[in-house]
Amino acid sequence: MNVYLMVDIEGISGIYTREQVMSDGNRFQEGRRFMTADINACAQGLKEAGVDKIYVHDCHGGGYSLLYDEISADVDYIVWGNVGNGRFAGVEECDAIVLLGYHAMAGTAGAILEHTMNSKSIQNMYINGKKVGEFAIDAGILGDMGKPVIMVSGDDKVCQEARELISDIVTAEVKKGLTCFGGILMPYDKAHELLKEKAKEAVKAFEKIKPLVFPKPIEFMVEVTERTQLPNPLSHPHINYIDGRTYKATGNTVEEAFFKTRS
Repeated sequence: MNVYLMVDIEGISGIYTREQVMSDGNRFQEGRRFMTADINACAQGLKEAGVDKIYVHDCHGGGYSLLYDEISADVDYIVWGNVGNGRFAGVEECDAIVLLGYHAMAGTAGAILEHTMNSKSIQNMYINGKKVGEFAIDAGILGDMGKPVIMVSGDDKVCQEARELISDIVTAEVKKGLTCFGGILMPYDKAHELLKEKAKEAVKAFEKIKPLVFPKPIEFMVEVTERTQLPNPLSHPHINYIDGRTYKATGNTVEEAFFKTRS
């Protein structure tokens, strides 16, 4: 069994402020260390549960956040940097996916560092009329490939978001959100022990966790923030413009519809 770790940073244990997650933040190096440590803890649990190969994909920002020389030997491959078209490069080699360090969708009350894709330019995203965050988007992309998301880690809000979509998913709640920039966090060692145990639990639950599949065709709608410029219709011929802040595209899969809306 091979497992793919898609890793964001806002839901990583110990993370609660912008300065830890932005490359220009004065605590970004700390955030990178915390992210790498969570990866290692999760990978250890997966290997102890009998996983053969582990792929790690750094998907935060430009994909340069994890610390290469601190990744443990439990990790077999790193998907890093600009990987071209498609959101999950190399996932065809894997049987199941862990979404590590994820955050709640934009507008979620009390969720730490909540947003959907881009907090500056995107207000909300929708699949088939349902408001979604990055968990649902990524789980939907994977679901169309027949691949289940078996575990998510982050704050209590994203864990609840995940359980509402995939009832049997294993959740590793490493913190409780109180505001966008603060919450109740688990100590370093306890958070990593939780990640290891939940990773083992997720491997055991693999057979009963089903992929998330949205009804087809997919209608993907984007609502931008005030005064954000909409994509140019000349370069985005598949987009339907609804009003000055909202547009949508359709596709046969979540990934196809999603990438049609990207500017």
